[in-house]
Amino acid sequence: MKRYLLFHKPYDVLTQFTPEPGSAARTLKDFIPVPGIYPAGRLDRDSEGLLLLTNDGWLQHQLTDPRFAHAKTYWAQIEGIPSADVLYQLACGVNLRDFRTRTAQVRLLAVEPPLPPRDPPIRYRAHMPTAWLELIITEGKNRQVRRMTAAVGHPTLRLVRTAIGPLPLGELAPGHYRELTPQELRHLLAFMRR
Repeated sequence: MKRYLLFHKPYDVLTQFTPEPGSAARTLKDFIPVPGIYPAGRLDRDSEGLLLLTNDGWLQHQLTDPRFAHAKTYWAQIEGIPSADVLYQLACGVNLRDFRTRTAQVRLLAVEPPLPPRDPPIRYRAHMPTAWLELIITEGKNRQVRRMTAAVGHPTLRLVRTAIGPLPLGELAPGHYRELTPQELRHLLAFMRR
């Protein structure tokens, strides 16, 4: 039987089931007691948000192979207030040392998004304002969003993936998981095949 789970990965959790030797870091095994499933994509240890886990190899391949360019949505809290030029640079693609990012959808959020507090909280500096961006990217290179914002002078302080294609994080609490509903699975499969 094929399984499809949504998980809200907390901060400081590795996106794998096997602990690293000598590491005290938590893994997916600490939260998801379902055998035979694997994450369809990754989130860095210091990133949070939506992961899809499945035993459906076709779907896993579709979501992780960069050729298919499926959209993933992130909210990034960054240092400083970005100018319109910075937002334009992020949207047009940023030259990183080893590649240039694809075009992205980028917008400055008018208010802080409704997220649960991070544990531990981000560092606070009274003299440094922060802003929240929404970025929709169609690739997922290692630490890409963090590298993009750093390259334009606004390092990321907190990063949360809020959607994978048509699947939103919604009200799923950090450290919790649930099965996709039949309707969500239909929407996801239709999105993959377009």
